[in-house]
Amino acid sequence: MAERPEDLNLPNAVITRIIKEALPDGVNISKEARSAISRAASVFVLYATSCANNFAMKGKRKTLNAGDVLSAMEEMEFQRFVAPLKESLEVYRREQKGKKEARKDKDKKADSEEQDKSREDDNDDDDERMEEEEQNDEEEVDN
Repeated sequence: MAERPEDLNLPNAVITRIIKEALPDGVNISKEARSAISRAASVFVLYATSCANNFAMKGKRKTLNAGDVLSAMEEMEFQRFVAPLKESLEVYRREQKGKKEARKDKDKKADSEEQDKSREDDNDDDDERMEEEEQNDEEEVDN
């Protein structure tokens, strides 16, 4: 666990980027306000994690999953965020599935190329053996 309370804070760079994306251009935010938002975000994340952990414990699991987080959001009365979170989760899962399939296809292609190369090597070996045998046969005929 964290040794100091500051260890539980989210990185300032991340908080600053999120704030800049949320505010219109030309709006500035003080260092004190940024710090307050950072602390609030950290407390929110810890609270959401604790609630999600309760759902995992009810399910007799040690690993939190997306369903636990969605249930926690509903329990914390953030229902309006559940639908967008579900959509984001589906997009993420599709992307991961696409990456997994691409990796699988790449592995299959590499395996296929490796097999083709192995076959070529085997054919080359066979060709060399046949040439040697032909040379040996010719030498035997000459003798």
